[in-house]
Amino acid sequence: MSARLLGLLSLLQTPREWPGSELAERLGVSPRTIRRDVDRLRELGYPVQATMGAVGGYRLAGAAANRERLRFAYLSADGAETRRLTEPYRLVASGRRWYLMAFDNDRDDWRIFRADRIGDPHPTGVRFPGRVPPDQDPAEFVAATLYSSAPVYEVVATLRLPAGQAARRLGAAAGSVEPIDDHSCRLRGRADTLEWLASRLLMLGCEFEVHEPPELRAYQRALSARAARASAVTD
Repeated sequence: MSARLLGLLSLLQTPREWPGSELAERLGVSPRTIRRDVDRLRELGYPVQATMGAVGGYRLAGAAANRERLRFAYLSADGAETRRLTEPYRLVASGRRWYLMAFDNDRDDWRIFRADRIGDPHPTGVRFPGRVPPDQDPAEFVAATLYSSAPVYEVVATLRLPAGQAARRLGAAAGSVEPIDDHSCRLRGRADTLEWLASRLLMLGCEFEVHEPPELRAYQRALSARAARASAVTD
């Protein structure tokens, strides 16, 4: 599912009716593209309702798929490709990604699926009765599942940057920023990929030293060597 479709779906899950022109403005596309994306969501089993009239608009009849089992291809974290049969419950944003919370029929349990790893979705036409989800808010369920199953890297780094500036540049990814002196600070945080950690530190635009984890230091050395080789190439 594309980022634009996910954005449209997120808007339609709010309890209001959206004029097509407002959706188009929010997503930076034409009303015709909105109509095409709405048709695509319906093909995926999402019950988007359209109202008629001088203005017209769209709303989502439910927060999840129309109680219809959904089969799709899924790429797991270790690169294995599987086919999954699910009963979709809710699409949840967590961190920098979207996740589908669903009941996995083959595994007889609730699961979450990264939306960007879902491919070739096909509604089966088979309806399912409403299941009682885990006694937990969907966002909390996704966060708890990610924390318990995904690799999490704890980063400790010294930034040659005042703590206030570091916190502003890191934004939501700030973690814990503690001042060392007027010109440097200590960063403590966590992330699920070394790539994101390395790129985020580089984008701060300051000198820094990584103390933990050792995997991040190794990744940065490899990244530095790759950048050096690229810069040495001449026409």
